[in-house]
Amino acid sequence: VNLKKPCPFWNDNSHCGIRDCAVKPCPSDEVPDGIRSAGYKYSEEANSRAEECEEANRLGAVDESLSKETQQAVLQWTWHDDSSDSFCEADDIHSPDAEYVDLLLNPERYTGYKGPDAWKIWNSIYEENCFKPQNVKRPLASGRGQTFYKWLKGVCIEKRAFYRLISGLHASINIHLSARYLLQDTWSEKKWGPNVTEFQQRFDEVVTRGEGPRRLKNLYFLYLIELRALSKVLPFFERPGFQLYTGNQSHDAEIKNLLLEVLRLAK
Repeated sequence: VNLKKPCPFWNDNSHCGIRDCAVKPCPSDEVPDGIRSAGYKYSEEANSRAEECEEANRLGAVDESLSKETQQAVLQWTWHDDSSDSFCEADDIHSPDAEYVDLLLNPERYTGYKGPDAWKIWNSIYEENCFKPQNVKRPLASGRGQTFYKWLKGVCIEKRAFYRLISGLHASINIHLSARYLLQDTWSEKKWGPNVTEFQQRFDEVVTRGEGPRRLKNLYFLYLIELRALSKVLPFFERPGFQLYTGNQSHDAEIKNLLLEVLRLAK
């Protein structure tokens, strides 16, 4: 990820609110070879398998000739597929400023990032990604959501589900920052831990005027969707030909077994 890339949407002050919020990138020598080098996937073993596949294709060849009309239709399908895949920018991978980040060393927690800039981000996420008329406001503050929820009940189930997924993601992030809060920051000690007051401000039924329990229900809804997605992707990872590439074959096999174990539990 390119942490130095400016925000393309608005001028933003990206300075950390506290010293420990900065992302800690990985030294290049700690990044697995299979991640740093895309060419690792095309090892001698992989190439030999490719040759076997080519031989099988020659022996089982079929007439693949297409009419001009069909060729044009296939080309249009390809354009459509390519445009569908470009839902995110991958230019960071090729940027000279790109760095690898270990998420285990950078847990989701309170960073001191708050105020108008933080609200601007979440407002944009809800306003630009949720289906709703312009005159209906999302319940940004406690007690302002009755009109929104009244309207939400009248839309189709797909639109309601989409809103609940974004709300569940928002709730998940808020729970993490409440659970990993910088409780004490002195020259001699840094103490991280749960901040009950912060959690109550975001989820308590009385404090949020009924909004908090809705957020928690949306979080559980998000987890159910994620578990369903994991169970559906299991057959893909169970294929004998599927391999992980970290540069260490024994480590690859171990990680694949652990991945399959997690996916089978989800199913």
